[in-house]
Amino acid sequence: MASLFDRVAKLARDPRTQQMVNKAAVKAKEVANDPKNRARIEQGRAKVQAEIAKRRGGGSGGTGGPGATPTPGGPAPR
Repeated sequence: MASLFDRVAKLARDPRTQQMVNKAAVKAKEVANDPKNRARIEQGRAKVQAEIAKRRGGGSGGTGGPGATPTPGGPAPR
């Protein structure tokens, strides 16, 4: 009985599999180069970076938290 790795290697060498992978790669490049999708990708990247910065305790884009500076006219600090 062939091991799982042997079966995956055989599948990877199959010309039909290679053709499907190449077709998917071409489609992915087309989708990535579409201006609408590039804007969506950029927005998502910015959200992820802001969340990472917030969790690390620095950066901008936070909604305020324990160390946030109060805004004038805002609620009094506790």
